[in-house]
Amino acid sequence: MITTVTFSLALSNETATAHLMADLALLIGPGDVITLSGDLGAGKTAAARAMIRYLAGDETVEVPSPTFTLAQTYDLPLFPLVHADLYRIKDPIELEEIGLSPWPEDTTALIEWPERAPAALPADRIDIAFSHRPALGSSARAAEITGHGRAASQVARLKALRQFLADAGYSEARRQRMAGDASTRSYARLFRGEAGVILMNSPRRPDGPPIYGGKSYSAAAHLAEDVKPFVAIAGGLRERGFSAPAIHYADLDAGFLITEDFGSVGVIEGDPPRPVAERYQAATDMLAALHRLPLPATLPLTPHASYTIPLFDTDALLVEIGLMLEWYLPERDATPAEPVRAALVTIWRELLDKATAEPKTQAMQTWALRDFHSPNLIWLNNRADIAKVGIIDFQDTVLAPAAYDLVSLLQDARVDVPEQLELVLLTRYMKARLASDGNFDPAHFAELYAVMSAQRNTKLLGIFARLNRRDGKPQYLRHLPRIWTYLNRSLAHPALARLQEWYAANVPPPSS
Repeated sequence: MITTVTFSLALSNETATAHLMADLALLIGPGDVITLSGDLGAGKTAAARAMIRYLAGDETVEVPSPTFTLAQTYDLPLFPLVHADLYRIKDPIELEEIGLSPWPEDTTALIEWPERAPAALPADRIDIAFSHRPALGSSARAAEITGHGRAASQVARLKALRQFLADAGYSEARRQRMAGDASTRSYARLFRGEAGVILMNSPRRPDGPPIYGGKSYSAAAHLAEDVKPFVAIAGGLRERGFSAPAIHYADLDAGFLITEDFGSVGVIEGDPPRPVAERYQAATDMLAALHRLPLPATLPLTPHASYTIPLFDTDALLVEIGLMLEWYLPERDATPAEPVRAALVTIWRELLDKATAEPKTQAMQTWALRDFHSPNLIWLNNRADIAKVGIIDFQDTVLAPAAYDLVSLLQDARVDVPEQLELVLLTRYMKARLASDGNFDPAHFAELYAVMSAQRNTKLLGIFARLNRRDGKPQYLRHLPRIWTYLNRSLAHPALARLQEWYAANVPPPSS
């Protein structure tokens, strides 16, 4: 087993050092330790400052050398970071006084002068050794980067990322941090001049251990575990006239993409954010246009390979529902006995078997993009009609009931969608479908909408509880009251009467 990976590179100036640290920032998270060593003036503090400013998204952040304070903590958007200088440490026990013994699991650590306490360093870490290279210029440096233990894979990935950027012609591009999402992917904007593109870092990674019949959660629920679905679905959408980002460069095996940048104008506005009715109408129209097309289950991926879109069958839908039982109910100190849990599965299976057995024109064989809601929709004002709706998240696309994505949009997990607007747009969608298909049954679709709403919002209760407990992302808990409102709205449909009874007896509301 390889426990150490090392590579070296030349850094012609401080900008090159900043690029290196920005690239590394894409690959790290809470609990990671990065040491910075080298002689006085070798560039350790400059490297730390570059990473902190990049992660802060603010080039003006003051990042003084911590030589005298020993440690400085920054509350950054993605995770807290401590910048420490061990030059004046005389005994490793002093690390306790600055919060570095034991090493914090929820904080990233940038450590200068690590050689002052070598025995105290964790086995899993990234070491960056800087040295002067006067032959290349007065500001030139060399960096030797070594990953130890679990961090070896991060350093190997950093080397691969640097090569990918070089091959694509973006080594010298300016980097700008982008907000992440609930996944393990990370993003950056790259600029050559004024024009920007998006760098996606998406390592192949199953979500969870193989506990679902020998599959990870992502495999059982048909979530993408690499970038191949993103590339295939993007091509399929663009071919049919929808606004998905163009793929400029791709390494499908490593999981790196450079894509078109749609900008950052969304479909919501204000504080607190609220839907822009015109843009939600366009998004609704876009779904209606997509769902009336004959859509294939298999799409080209490369000239010699294709991608088959998975079927969102009852078993996969039940795996998602199970997240409520696994994560949300224990969080609320409510764990039903096994017979009660089995009764829920029986009720759900009957509802879902009916939904997924519907004629193809009503339910199946349409693409459910899966997260069709405000964080993933960009408003492209320079395009026409439904092409104004830019879609940036669709790698988890499945063949599923058409109602699924409409629920995602009109019951936005992160934004309050007024019930009146939801009803207006639901009606707008059904009228559009009926105008193009005389066999479309609005009343039956409304029932499917209620079933998919209950399924999705049940899942979200579990996912947001899991993001808090497992992944250390408590910010998602603030959305639970909204999810609860949507869930109870859908449970009021007569077709869900048995389900409503079970929830009323066994599922407590989220804490306020």
